[in-house]
Amino acid sequence: MSDTSVQRDSIFDDASGLVAIGEIEGAVVLYRRCVALDPQFADGWHALGMSLLKTGNIKEAIGAGMMATTLRPNDLLAWTALSQMYVKNGQIAEAEDAKGKARILSLGGRVVK
Repeated sequence: MSDTSVQRDSIFDDASGLVAIGEIEGAVVLYRRCVALDPQFADGWHALGMSLLKTGNIKEAIGAGMMATTLRPNDLLAWTALSQMYVKNGQIAEAEDAKGKARILSLGGRVVK
């Protein structure tokens, strides 16, 4: 494991601890650091998106959610979260599309081969 991965994972754990105690704004700052250190870190993008959604930063949450689904296109949780983000933003067609992808995955299918 590289030094960057170790540092990223430590920051991610600290951010997740902040979420657990309701310090969402602080978690957002740390999740941003995670994805800055490792832009390919799908879990970081997912967690950032969910935290941004909780703070009301919906458009930015959608961007983070899209990164998570781009990096991990067969991740059921990422598509479900993205669907929720789209609903909050009133983007019903996009929400239905993301929900459809989540449904495919929940039935054992794949979005990307």
